[in-house]
Amino acid sequence: MAAFSDTEVQFWMAKAVNWGETISSSALLDTSRHLSSLRIFLQHVLQALQQMSSTSEALHTFPFVGQFLGRLCWNPCVIADERSQSLLLRCLSCLYSAEPLNAVERKANMWIKNLLCHLISEEEGSVAHATGKHAGSAPKQYYEEALEKVVSLMIEKVIKSFDSLPNSSARCSYGNINTMSMACVPLVTRPQMSPLISGLLKHSILCVSSCLNEEFIEAVNEAWLRKRHVIDEEAVVALWCHSPTFLEGAALKLLESVLSDPETVTQNLEKHVNESLLPQASALHCHIFLIVNEIYRNCVCRNVLMEIDENLPVKTLIQVYTLCFLQRLTGQKPKDRLPHRAFFPNVKPSLLGPLLTPPSEVPREAWLDHLSWIRSLLQSVVENEEEGDDVRAYQAVFEAWFLLVQCGFWVDTAAELLVLAAPENSEPLLWLLTFFHHPTNRGHQRSQQTAVAREAWAHIRVLFLAHSPPPRHYCAVKELLSSNLSTNLVLHLFLNFAVFSHGPVSITFEITDKVLMDACVKRRALWILASIDCRLNRASSLDSRVHSRMRTLQDTLLRACAESLT
Repeated sequence: MAAFSDTEVQFWMAKAVNWGETISSSALLDTSRHLSSLRIFLQHVLQALQQMSSTSEALHTFPFVGQFLGRLCWNPCVIADERSQSLLLRCLSCLYSAEPLNAVERKANMWIKNLLCHLISEEEGSVAHATGKHAGSAPKQYYEEALEKVVSLMIEKVIKSFDSLPNSSARCSYGNINTMSMACVPLVTRPQMSPLISGLLKHSILCVSSCLNEEFIEAVNEAWLRKRHVIDEEAVVALWCHSPTFLEGAALKLLESVLSDPETVTQNLEKHVNESLLPQASALHCHIFLIVNEIYRNCVCRNVLMEIDENLPVKTLIQVYTLCFLQRLTGQKPKDRLPHRAFFPNVKPSLLGPLLTPPSEVPREAWLDHLSWIRSLLQSVVENEEEGDDVRAYQAVFEAWFLLVQCGFWVDTAAELLVLAAPENSEPLLWLLTFFHHPTNRGHQRSQQTAVAREAWAHIRVLFLAHSPPPRHYCAVKELLSSNLSTNLVLHLFLNFAVFSHGPVSITFEITDKVLMDACVKRRALWILASIDCRLNRASSLDSRVHSRMRTLQDTLLRACAESLT
């Protein structure tokens, strides 16, 4: 009937006795090494107990079970593991008699109650409370302090391993580091383990031979993604350097979070991106930037080709990520900073300087000339594509356009200048806006889209700058917004007028209410505003009037989107 042999029972009883209640690094290492196998054995014990008709039968059939479970319940490493603790609780529940029939079962019930109290409570009278009085501290505090002592001992060993590396190409002691990382697996979510986990991850960068246990790496990554464990920024970067697969997972998780909860994310997209630590890691390690960049390139390329609604959120995320990355890169010491060319190897070098210089570093009076310069550089790439018909020409246009997406803050700047631009200065600004939203020239649509942008600009100018705009201008803008081919472009222009025009706020929101009526258009508007907001946060001086309009417009659209879902 038993699901295990006598040999197994003898082995695990010996382990339980040897581990005891003492807390030492050797006991912790040995317990951790056998923890996954122990869970399997406990599962077998549970299945066997579930087949018993009474506690008396269980204790008679498996005389070892009481002492075995009791010893494990006092082992801090075992009860710190959630799955092992759960199995122990279920085994004890199987031994509990709802209606005890004899003295053995009554005594077993009392013993089980004490063990359950030890595991799940600290009430006075419990075994846990008695142990706390004996130790001079609360049970929870006792185990936390004991675990901290073990962790500090293990950290000392890691530090000694650091000191033993004479240079960056040295090899560490594989056995010690691998064993310690394996011991951390069941405890990765415990806050006391953070210093040790961080030390082990950083050690993996210094040592040329990767010696961390793979199960440890997977457990830390899972805990980090689920926010069940806090490790410092440097350790996260080390984790991603160790495993590009986990880096890819972090990049995709950020993308998924942006697409799954847009109403929340758009309110503070920059904070959301920085909390992912991807910009910080990308600035420190070029290969991390290249991997993340390639993931988002593939996403946006697929979206553009399929013309799906996710195009705008993905482009906004890429822009904010790049802006945060550039800020981190600029903050590095010049001697530590790699050239832009290393991060953007597929782009024509002449484009990098003009586009990667943020508007906050260019005098406002020079914005128009700077944007005209960017337009001329991009236009030369586009003209080469139109003259030729080979793959390289198309690839060059895509790379130039994707860099413009990454540096979308210049497109936002162009849209802002169009609010008060004279007609003779509008051409390069409208061209940039059109190319940003419509990079492909299928069916020779580029000139057609530029004409649409010019028409939309003319109507929107009248709406926001005229005292009493005729109704036909409202109808024209609403019609342009309803077209899938021009929605994002027209919306981009419209929102910049709403934020930066100098008319009364009441008039601005009256126009907005009349034009932005569709719920889908309002959700798109939130993404464009998130992009504008991120750029303005870096402005050397921010007009309080503009800031107020921006916040009010965002709040109004958020409420409208929420109401549309109810």
